[in-house]
Amino acid sequence: MGRKFFVGGNWKCNGTVEEVKKIVTVLNEAEVPSEDIVEVVVSPPFVFLPLVKSLLRSDFQVAAQNCWIRKGGAFTGEISAEMLVNLGIPWVILGHSERRSLLAESNEFVGDKVAYALSQGLKVIACVGETLEQRESGSTMAVVAAQTKAIAEKVSSWDNIVLAYEPVWAIGTGKVATPAQAQEVHCELRKWLHDNAGDEVAASTRIIYGGSVNGANCKELATQLDVDGFLVGGASLKPEFIDIIKSATVKKSA
Repeated sequence: MGRKFFVGGNWKCNGTVEEVKKIVTVLNEAEVPSEDIVEVVVSPPFVFLPLVKSLLRSDFQVAAQNCWIRKGGAFTGEISAEMLVNLGIPWVILGHSERRSLLAESNEFVGDKVAYALSQGLKVIACVGETLEQRESGSTMAVVAAQTKAIAEKVSSWDNIVLAYEPVWAIGTGKVATPAQAQEVHCELRKWLHDNAGDEVAASTRIIYGGSVNGANCKELATQLDVDGFLVGGASLKPEFIDIIKSATVKKSA
């Protein structure tokens, strides 16, 4: 059984009600490969989740951009996994580099978040990635392995996890990892899963790439053996997101 191509759109902290409705209209009118070929998940800010869920086509799903590490309560400003489940939101993005760097979320904190979200029935897009300094010092694999290990130590199953490799130096910078650079890290991550979580997990877990993915570079990236899809930032707010979804057909024919 091959790994189904996965395309996530992370809208980050963007949008008004009017803009969100326009984006959803574009998505709803788009002709894209069937659910058998590609799984599409879009992640609007918390305040727009119910609106997007109510308007979005049924073959696309919705994700939150974060959730709290444990059950809700006296945690002002946080959103719990239970709330997302209550709203019928199936997915959540955890460990995004912007939260790791700007909000000092540690590997262990992210690992605990992933485990708790899974325990409540959410599916998780778990993000890992190195900074430019870490890449230039040759520690890319040590960094992403440590980030992945912190998740692996807390979870009993990888069935509902998509692993997103997002080199921090390529997020929103216009710089993009070459297809060879992306494949190299994805391959090493899959080897790490093989060695530490078993053959089945390594073979079935989708490892997607994020970092300035756009309509122009997605097809070449999609041809790489261990690139199972994308987590798209800025381009997910634009019509070219449709082209990125369509790049799933490259994998199908490869």
